Amino acid sequence: MVDQHADITLDHSFDGIQEYDNRLPNWWLFTLYGAVVFSVGYWLFYHTFGVGFTQDEAYDHEVEIAAQQQLQREMGKEVTDDSLILMTKVQAQVDAGAKIFQQKCVQCHGPQGGGDIGPNLTDDFWLHGPGPLQVYNTVMNGVLDKGMQAWKDQLGPVRVRQVVSYVLTRKGLNVPGKAPQGKPTAEWEKAAAAANPTPPADAKAPTDANAPKSGG
Repeated sequence: MVDQHADITLDHSFDGIQEYDNRLPNWWLFTLYGAVVFSVGYWLFYHTFGVGFTQDEAYDHEVEIAAQQQLQREMGKEVTDDSLILMTKVQAQVDAGAKIFQQKCVQCHGPQGGGDIGPNLTDDFWLHGPGPLQVYNTVMNGVLDKGMQAWKDQLGPVRVRQVVSYVLTRKGLNVPGKAPQGKPTAEWEKAAAAANPTPPADAKAPTDANAPKSGG
């Protein structure tokens, strides 16, 4: 009778070392089988049926919620570059802007923003500036000598923000269309930096020679 607990060795050896042919312990097998079952369930839950958020999706979702909350606090305040960029992170606002774009802007800029009568909005060249606030002012106030009408009365500030948020998401997509017009983004940024130079980090505020000095 063979002892079931006896060590059994395989017939081959390597460098004088023989390999056991023992059964793996149950706890190890349960861990392996459990991991296989879990991985199948994980794949179905997150990737096949999309019931739950993956880590990247959860992060994007949290960013969108935070952006929406911040955006609600910003509504009614002065429009800034930051507030317009914030709107691009809220998908509902971008979708609303896309709908407005399809209704009002495709006649001049094409359905994908590639340009027609108006310039291509997806390349790196801009007639009136690539900054969010520059785009906003262009849409709000128009450029009559270039054929760009002002939309502030027809759309209002909120809907203008929405369509601008959509336009900002199209930047850099380089949709085939009208040839580049205006200056590249780098030239606009260089001009803006020259107009508003940043003071050195170690610059000290000027002191008033006549100001009273505190005693030591």
